[in-house]
Amino acid sequence: MISTVTQRNMITIPAEVGRHYGIKPGYQLDWQVVDGTDEILVRVIPDRSALARQLLGKGRRFSPERDAVQELVEERATDG
Repeated sequence: MISTVTQRNMITIPAEVGRHYGIKPGYQLDWQVVDGTDEILVRVIPDRSALARQLLGKGRRFSPERDAVQELVEERATDG
């Protein structure tokens, strides 16, 4: 797949790449130069809401009987 750089130094992400990585508006791309080569490493960084959705409920597998968010809310209320 080939992209062309515009006059404003912009490129279009090929549709197939965007679909494969789920790239949506608000996502960022982290560009890293690979020293000694003509290559660039591009890493997809989802927007913050997508990252939050990925993390939602991840801790439950370690302690399914606890509600860690509720515990934190109660702890912050008593620290007040």
